[in-house]
Amino acid sequence: MTYYPYETFVKDVKTLVEMTKDYNPDTLVSIARGGVTLGHAYASATDNRQLMSINSVLYNEQEKGEKCELFNIPDLSNASRVLILDDIIDSGQTMLAVVTTLTKLYPHVIIKSASIYYKKTALIQSAFSLYEASDWIEFFWEKDFMEKRND
Repeated sequence: MTYYPYETFVKDVKTLVEMTKDYNPDTLVSIARGGVTLGHAYASATDNRQLMSINSVLYNEQEKGEKCELFNIPDLSNASRVLILDDIIDSGQTMLAVVTTLTKLYPHVIIKSASIYYKKTALIQSAFSLYEASDWIEFFWEKDFMEKRND
């Protein structure tokens, strides 16, 4: 397992902001739960108030489920360039489900995605990503708070 600390996250958000500068998204959609921390930080760094989230359930801790369930789908009627944010694209099922669903509902919107980590074997890749994952990533927003919850 690889631990992903806050200090690295701060640098990585700045890097993602720079990478996506030319795309200049007008709307951000973070995938809950893993992408919410990234979405909030990215929105703050870019002063973008059009931050929305979409909920998905595929994993229960490290156990992968059979199918990705989506709910709380955002209204993108007024969007033109959307950036979907998630912490990792592992199997790609979640990102693929989100992109497919939002594209069907809002065909006029250009949709791109960004992630901190990705796996080469994923069903879909982000337009913007930082690191290839070779093992399980323990993000500070999960590990640090789960330990306190289990105390």
